[in-house]
Amino acid sequence: MPPHIKKGRGALSNQTGRFETLIREDFDDGWDDPDKYPATIPTQLFVDTAKTVITYNQSPDVPFDRSINPYRGCEHGCVYCFARPSHAYLGLSPGLDFETKLFYKPDAPELLKVELSAKNYRTAPIALGINTDAYQPVERQLRLTRRLLEVLNETHHPVSIVTKSSLIERDLDLLTSLARDNLIHVCLSITTLNPDLARRLEPRAAAPKRRLQTLATLADAGIPVSVLVAPLIPMLNDSELEKILQLSRDSGAVDAGYVLLRLPHELKDLFAEWLQTHEPLKAEHVMNRIYDSRGGKAYDSTFGVRMRGTGQYADLLAQRFHLAMKKLAFPGSPILNTSLFRSKPISGQMDLFDCD
Repeated sequence: MPPHIKKGRGALSNQTGRFETLIREDFDDGWDDPDKYPATIPTQLFVDTAKTVITYNQSPDVPFDRSINPYRGCEHGCVYCFARPSHAYLGLSPGLDFETKLFYKPDAPELLKVELSAKNYRTAPIALGINTDAYQPVERQLRLTRRLLEVLNETHHPVSIVTKSSLIERDLDLLTSLARDNLIHVCLSITTLNPDLARRLEPRAAAPKRRLQTLATLADAGIPVSVLVAPLIPMLNDSELEKILQLSRDSGAVDAGYVLLRLPHELKDLFAEWLQTHEPLKAEHVMNRIYDSRGGKAYDSTFGVRMRGTGQYADLLAQRFHLAMKKLAFPGSPILNTSLFRSKPISGQMDLFDCD
């Protein structure tokens, strides 16, 4: 695959997934015809035929026990994305496949109605777009996320959103409606303020300045919004922690968090490949700091430490973060209201045994 068609993508290769029995390697045998390749790698859409839309978890590291991901794969192309290895379950590469072969759930809103209408359903905030961003570029046409928000708004169900896309501004009407009853919290993910680094790390995501503008737009509309500085990468963006927090607070953020770079499974080699190409002089230093913070490994999935790491470097990041939070006086995120939820029967008919 010639380099020019990878322009605008984050990964530099299409590494074989860990479940495959055959391994692919690039090899130029001299017979390659450059005219057979397209100008760029196209984005392809496939239907995801999942029978449910709410996924439950018991992780103590996240502040929610259920989530909805209307999309699999992410066209933003962030090379560091922890969700990349999940594409291996589909028989695809966590590399370029992850950002060019996307799956969507066309009936996600209808599935949500069914699950919310179940008699044994108990209300708790739903996290929308956690594994991959719910505001993909294709969301402009598919409008899946908007339709999901319409269901949540109709049923007065609490929801939180994490995104790095300014497309969320399109749904300001629904977000403000939810905010009036304390049913929504939005988190903008900001990795760096350096537009050149952002272009290479996350090529199809909104520019850093644009994300700050979105944060301010949501805050001005009365929507509780926070910032997630993620991931923090040693020697690349870790020096920006305080500045990102400061600008986010100035823009109206009520809370903040951070995550140290996570490199599970195939992501380790994908990110190392990116470093050798884009930051060759820093590559070894970056990876050594990661190993220092992960018990000598590229990643430690242990609950309690997987988000922040351990060791001197990780401790220093934690101290810097807590000092900045104290200095900037973030008021904190509100607790979302779960008392207003009102499930509506799908068919509009009364249940056979419902005599109320």
